[in-house]
Amino acid sequence: MKLQQLLSYTRKAVDDFQMIKSGDVIAVGISGGKDSLTLLYALANLRRFYPQPFTIKAITVHLGLEEMEFSEVAKLCEELDVEYHLVETEIFDIVFNQRQETNPCSLCAKMRKGALNDAIKELGCNKIAYAHHKDDLIETMLMSLLFEGRFHTFSPVTYLDRSGLTLIRPLLYVDECNIVGFRNKMNLPVVKSACPMDGHSKREYAKNLVKQLNKEHKGARDRMFRAIMDGNMEGWPLRHVH
Repeated sequence: MKLQQLLSYTRKAVDDFQMIKSGDVIAVGISGGKDSLTLLYALANLRRFYPQPFTIKAITVHLGLEEMEFSEVAKLCEELDVEYHLVETEIFDIVFNQRQETNPCSLCAKMRKGALNDAIKELGCNKIAYAHHKDDLIETMLMSLLFEGRFHTFSPVTYLDRSGLTLIRPLLYVDECNIVGFRNKMNLPVVKSACPMDGHSKREYAKNLVKQLNKEHKGARDRMFRAIMDGNMEGWPLRHVH
C-alpha cells in the first residue's frame, strides 16, 4: 500500500465519523507495532493538508522490558516532525514478577492505559488515536458474538467519561494486509514485542477464524464488515456519507 492510499482511507474514516475538529491535540499511542507506526505516518501526513488544523503527539508506554528499544521510533518521529514522549514504567515486573498474575493481560492493559492517560493529560491532549484497523473491528465483533452473546464491537469514536478524552480510530477502513505491505514498503522501525503472552489470546483465535471463514466463503469478511457498518450499533456516532 502506498502512502497516498493510506491517506485516502484515513481521510475517509476521519470525515465519515467527524473524528477531527479544528485545534485538536491528538495523542497517538505508539506500541512499536506495525499498526501504531502506520497510524503515526497517516496522521502526520494528513495534518499537512487537512482543512481542520490539528496537532499530534506520539507517546510510548515502556513496560520495562530491556529487549524493547525505541530509539528508531524516536528518530522516525523526528523525521515526521512529531513530538515524541517515552513513558518509563515497571509494569512488566509488577505483573509477572511481583504479582505473578494468572491472567496477566487484563492487569497489564489496565496499567498501560492508566500510564498512557496520565501522560496524555500532562501533555494537554484532548483526543487519543488508537491504531485499530478493519480486521480488528471484525475480530472484536466475532469475539463478542461467540463469547458474550451480543452483536457488538468498538466504536469509531468514543467519549471516555472518566478521563474526559475522545478516542478515535482513523485506520478503521484499512485492511491489515495493507498495513503489512505499508510496513515493508516504508521499512517501518517495528519494535518486536518481548511479552511472553504475545499471540496466545482469544483475539488470535478470532483472527484465524475470520481467515478460515473467508477462505471457505469468499467475501465473508467484507460482508461481516458491511454488517457492522450498517448495524446501527449502540454508542456509534452517525456516519456522514458524502
